[in-house]
Amino acid sequence: MTAIPIIVNGLPGNMARTVVRQAAADPRFRLLPLSLTGPEIEQSRFAVDQLEFTLIRPDQRKRLLDQIDPEGPPPICIDYTHPAAVNSNAEFYCANNLPFVMGTTGGDRQKLATVVENSSTAAVIAPNMAKQIVGFQAMMEYAAENFPGIFKGYRLTIEESHQAGKADTSGTAKAMVRYFNKMGIDFSAEQIIKIRDPEIQKNRLKVPEPFLGGHGWHTYTLVSPDETVTFRFVHNVNGRRVYAEGTLDAVSFLSARLAEGAGGKVYSMIDVLRAAC
Repeated sequence: MTAIPIIVNGLPGNMARTVVRQAAADPRFRLLPLSLTGPEIEQSRFAVDQLEFTLIRPDQRKRLLDQIDPEGPPPICIDYTHPAAVNSNAEFYCANNLPFVMGTTGGDRQKLATVVENSSTAAVIAPNMAKQIVGFQAMMEYAAENFPGIFKGYRLTIEESHQAGKADTSGTAKAMVRYFNKMGIDFSAEQIIKIRDPEIQKNRLKVPEPFLGGHGWHTYTLVSPDETVTFRFVHNVNGRRVYAEGTLDAVSFLSARLAEGAGGKVYSMIDVLRAAC
């Protein structure tokens, strides 16, 4: 089996580093020593353990193309950059026939899908790469489609906690809002409680201190109109490994679809899960 060439964009960010470490130990992949980085990053090189990468700022993106073998298959880009870069990066990937897995949340998601659909390449785009959480979302989507209005009149609270460096509201939490809306609850993404204060995380939520710099805790609480019934759904993730594992499975899935001739196609992590069943 030929190793899949990949470029992990977003170094020196924590999520990109986690993916690099996972990919380096996985024989399915071959890491290219390049990474798109943010405009504020001054260094030109960055090491992850024994691996060294050339960092390429947004205004120099074409340098990345010079490092790709034109005779080989295009590498699959893994994007863990910044929400502000989501759409411009996707346009760059599509314009240069670079398939990609978009793990970065934020940006204009409809525009993101459209640019792929109008291109000759393909992508996996998801607000969450953890397969088990995606499976939970699928269960909630099933409930929303098959039992509309089941929670009509209930009061909903959504609280999500991530490390202080996460700029945007959780894409997973925002996706869940749509399902609860279909189940009869009037709630908007602006009502999501976003926690980024390490003191609150440590003292009130009891996030273990080693994971204050990397966690994703979500709680969805539903209370009946007379307050006699409460439902609570919780998924707490410490660290980033589960996201990296799902990301690399998404890359493997996308590589198989590209080998079948996929183009102009947007896949989700649900597609990745179904293919594994």
